[in-house]
Amino acid sequence: MKPLERVAQLHTLSKVYAKAKAETEYLKHFRKSKLAILKGKYSEQDSKLSNAACDDLARADKDYIEVLKGLREAIEVSEAAFWELSISKSGIQIWQTQESTRRAEMSMTGST
Repeated sequence: MKPLERVAQLHTLSKVYAKAKAETEYLKHFRKSKLAILKGKYSEQDSKLSNAACDDLARADKDYIEVLKGLREAIEVSEAAFWELSISKSGIQIWQTQESTRRAEMSMTGST
């Protein structure tokens, strides 16, 4: 891949990674909010329940489980995008090394 193509790829991948990372961070915070909402719901339904019991019920709630599934998917997308970006960066570094080696060889042989 040519250097300018690689830079364009980096630009595209960085946007994909940023979006995936933002979604992951959002879901991490939303998970906490959802847990608090569900704990409140179970506390209102039965005021005799302890905080720990409400927490257990909230964590077992299907809505909370769905949030966790979404978070798992978001992390997977984010990590894949991160590694694609890292691989693309490595391609730039390899090209830089090859060009540096080529220039060094040219100067040693007296070629221009």
